[in-house]
Amino acid sequence: MELETSCRLVSGMAFEAEINGHRLMMDADSGAGGNDLGPRPKPLLLMSLAGCTGMDVIHILHKMRIEPRYFNIITRAQVQDDPPAKIKSIHLTYEVSGEVPMENMEKAVKQSIEKYCGVYATLAPSVKITHDIQYKD
Repeated sequence: MELETSCRLVSGMAFEAEINGHRLMMDADSGAGGNDLGPRPKPLLLMSLAGCTGMDVIHILHKMRIEPRYFNIITRAQVQDDPPAKIKSIHLTYEVSGEVPMENMEKAVKQSIEKYCGVYATLAPSVKITHDIQYKD
């Protein structure tokens, strides 16, 4: 399998990415020469990780015939100050509510991060990734 995207300079520091026919604008803030027309690349990387593991977890829960009332993933990253401002660590907080037993939630998260999530597998060798699960009312 091959993945392909395109990322075209629009103006200043703004780039328009095309992914599977969907368009997304990325830009820097004014302090870095941009106009804040879209998100920055590193947060998009975090979003990709959350989306990948989130889709896995929901798919696994659905196979268990479990439908969360609410599901959200918060990602927090520690970034080194010096260039290249590499992400040093990431923490994922899986927020869930509804009739989702903790053991099922833990199993779904474990399967995602250990077996299915390709973004996690790509990042984990060089970035420390931790997680927790929180139940919401």
